[in-house]
Amino acid sequence: MIDREIRGGERAMKGADAALYNPRTVEEVFRDFKGRRTGMIKALTSDVEKFFQMCDPEKENLSLYGYPSEQWEVNLPAEEVPPELPEPALGINFARDGMAEKDWLSLVAVHSDAWLVSVAFYFGARFGFDKADRKRLFNMINELPTIFEVVTGTAKKQVKEKSSSNHGSNKSKSSSKAQRGSELHGRHSEVVQPKDEDEGLDEEEEDEREETCGACGGGGPSSLDEPWIFCDFCETWFHMKCVKMTPARAKQIKQYKCPSCSNKRARPD
Repeated sequence: MIDREIRGGERAMKGADAALYNPRTVEEVFRDFKGRRTGMIKALTSDVEKFFQMCDPEKENLSLYGYPSEQWEVNLPAEEVPPELPEPALGINFARDGMAEKDWLSLVAVHSDAWLVSVAFYFGARFGFDKADRKRLFNMINELPTIFEVVTGTAKKQVKEKSSSNHGSNKSKSSSKAQRGSELHGRHSEVVQPKDEDEGLDEEEEDEREETCGACGGGGPSSLDEPWIFCDFCETWFHMKCVKMTPARAKQIKQYKCPSCSNKRARPD
């Protein structure tokens, strides 16, 4: 029964693809969510001409499906009632010629967002996620811009506005980094999530991505899925493993001083 759930939106997937996805954990459900989301974003952006042509108003009720393999499909809804997985909005093709293309795509994007969340939390309910798991899943999902925000360009606008508000002198940037490091002390054991590729990055944010570990020179906190820690004295990021720090120990520290700062001797008067 559980294995058949994959079929809900996966009619066009090859067997090998489908076999890779049977999400049971929070991380697996989130990966499933991201794959479907990426496929639907392709349909509404880079593949929009093909998507537009497939949504012929003369055809029956059609739906847009996103798959974990990052592919998309326009197809009829499942014949089973109720379906194995929640179904996306029906009849998206009927309104295609009755409104401006931009508005139609935005409307499809809104319904696509609703479907993605419903599928993710269906898996959560099916596999007995508790309150903490559901909250963690939602927080992971909420870190990504919605399909609607990507399709309408809102996501890029929000990134630019955020960057502009943080733009200032070098001194203010250093203060911002120090504050960010201080705020992270209570959650050093968490993995700093990389930015989603659909958000778009301006020059300011690309500079932030280029921060490197003060010990090994590896990529900055926004680029790797591993724990980091921030030195409140030299305002430098470090891989925890590079400074022999553990997430558990990091949570006990109010102000972290890296090995280099710890070894510095006070200057004589």
